[in-house]
Amino acid sequence: MKFAICNEVFEGWNLERTVEYIASVGYDAVEIAPFTIAPRVTDVSANQRMHIRNLAKRVGLEIVGIHWVLARTDGFHVTHPDEAVRARTARYCEELVRFCSDLGGRIIVFGSPKQRSKLPGVTNAMAWAWAVQTLAPAVRLAEATNVTICFEPLSPSETDFINTAEEAIRFARMFDSPAARIILDVKAMCSESRPIPEIVRNSAPHFAHFHANDRNLKGPGFGDVDFRPIAAALRDTKYSGYVSVEVFDFTDGPETIATRSLAYLKEAFSNNHQRTAPTTQTRLNHTKS
Repeated sequence: MKFAICNEVFEGWNLERTVEYIASVGYDAVEIAPFTIAPRVTDVSANQRMHIRNLAKRVGLEIVGIHWVLARTDGFHVTHPDEAVRARTARYCEELVRFCSDLGGRIIVFGSPKQRSKLPGVTNAMAWAWAVQTLAPAVRLAEATNVTICFEPLSPSETDFINTAEEAIRFARMFDSPAARIILDVKAMCSESRPIPEIVRNSAPHFAHFHANDRNLKGPGFGDVDFRPIAAALRDTKYSGYVSVEVFDFTDGPETIATRSLAYLKEAFSNNHQRTAPTTQTRLNHTKS
């Protein structure tokens, strides 16, 4: 299994120091949040993009791709009732594909709960239709650039638009494209009623990326979610992508988060483990703290 970590964990660090540390710990790749580079990806020049790509290459890291793609931006929303807003968002999503490709990345995680939640008066049917319409140009461009857009199911506490893996799969299939898939995130799956390993197995082959974290918003191994049955489920599905550490509570500090998370994941994914049935902990219907 290949392991990555999201760069926003290293808040306050420049990118050169960040990738050097990530490589030194033993990760295979880095996943980039665009807001750590510039307010918008359109502000990042071709030379800057090549510089980022070369920084990672120099230390032996791959760039998985990008996530938090609409975070800290204004004026974008995929289910907005104003057609002009949706059109502007569609154009920017195409720019995100170009940015990801220029970095050498292959995965775009589309979570962005604030920019997809339904506004007053918007029905579920409207939201689905508008979101497909808005993201369709980016999906077509992603096909041409060997990028995959992974739509992320998120908990009801974060958004009212697509909360389960089943819903996300149904949404992704509406594009009828190999470039439209989903991502599975442990924190988000904790809000579902089914055991996480069951969600993983039932979601194959529709997911192309995987985020590792805990329901307490910290890294894997920092809470009570047992990753051993999750690892077994990923092996069963023959998942060959990255398991990428994404946390939301940075209080432990970047070095501790990075080192402990990777050590725990390597232990949990070790082939020395016998495959076990889901533990009581993973069977519980965990909700976001």
